[in-house]
Amino acid sequence: MNIQNDYFPWLISQINIPPRGNTTYNGMLSMLYDAEFIWILSGDDNRLQDGVDLRHEFLNHTKNKEIENRPISVLEVLIALSRRVSWITTESPEKWAWQLIKNLRLHKASDPLTSRKESNVEDTIEILIWRMYEYDGKGGFFPLQYPKEDQTRKEIWDQMNAYVNEMNRPAI
Repeated sequence: MNIQNDYFPWLISQINIPPRGNTTYNGMLSMLYDAEFIWILSGDDNRLQDGVDLRHEFLNHTKNKEIENRPISVLEVLIALSRRVSWITTESPEKWAWQLIKNLRLHKASDPLTSRKESNVEDTIEILIWRMYEYDGKGGFFPLQYPKEDQTRKEIWDQMNAYVNEMNRPAI
């Protein structure tokens, strides 16, 4: 199976990219797909399994029964996370996938990728993977307005739940 011709477009179809003329994000999304998700905190290894499950879902919807043997990507983790967040909220996974891209501040990395945009995407991926984002989660998937703990030391699952809880918090 040609992964670029089948799997990558399927992954992109899992994201509700708001229409803005002829604006596309294939360069940025390709970079997320090419970046290996590396877990460094206990519990985040579960996000790898979410990526494996995503691959199995794809294989169940296609005649091909093989997928390229490669590490789980940041894009796969992002899409799998969007489904997890959707499960505990009322928004669709596709909308959540775009929200996670916005949370990473990658929504401005439209095509064509200039060297500056490409550098910003690379920096964002590095900050995400190595947990160099801010205490409140800014620069990661789930930035908080009112963090109670350092988000760089919390597993992604706990960050997600804190983010959703903060969203559901009544206005003061």
